[in-house]
Amino acid sequence: MRAGRLHAPTIEAIVHGHELRAPGPGLFVPALGDGDVVAAGGVIGELIVLGRASAVIVPRGAPTGVAQHVVAAAHAVGYGSALLAIDPSMQRGAAAVAVAASARSAVEGLVFSAPTSGRFYGRSAPDKPAFVEAGGELAQGATICLLEVMKTFHRVTYGGPGLPDTARVRAVLVKDGEDVNAGDPLLALE
Repeated sequence: MRAGRLHAPTIEAIVHGHELRAPGPGLFVPALGDGDVVAAGGVIGELIVLGRASAVIVPRGAPTGVAQHVVAAAHAVGYGSALLAIDPSMQRGAAAVAVAASARSAVEGLVFSAPTSGRFYGRSAPDKPAFVEAGGELAQGATICLLEVMKTFHRVTYGGPGLPDTARVRAVLVKDGEDVNAGDPLLALE
């Protein structure tokens, strides 16, 4: 995942029981720590192979829970190497998973969703105006936000299947600095 790329390549981790394993050999750079919530679509780290980086994501159908036994630093992995264990009891992460699920189900109507997981920033700098605000008009290619993944910022623009060419923003559903998962609603549209 390099700056300036519209869509960082992604690769799904291998699910083995309550473990997520490396989908191939390379240098794995973790994005999570012990106690972080692990859910489908979430980024768990970056796999660098021959200088090319891909975001490693949690596949659909993987158990949801809390990350355990995460190595804190970048390290070499082989195909099938354990990346982290998932505690399905979700002792510390249950509240975060429940809040995210209820937020997704509570939004009705047309929404613009996060294309990937990351930290949401609605402006280019703290002293700059917001990219979008309630009541504002959006057209194809308009900047919605920046998503930070692995200390790299990715510009997210309006457009995609199921969205009209133009839309009005009813509400911005995420606060600056809040973590979002792929598929979480960012904007309510009309």
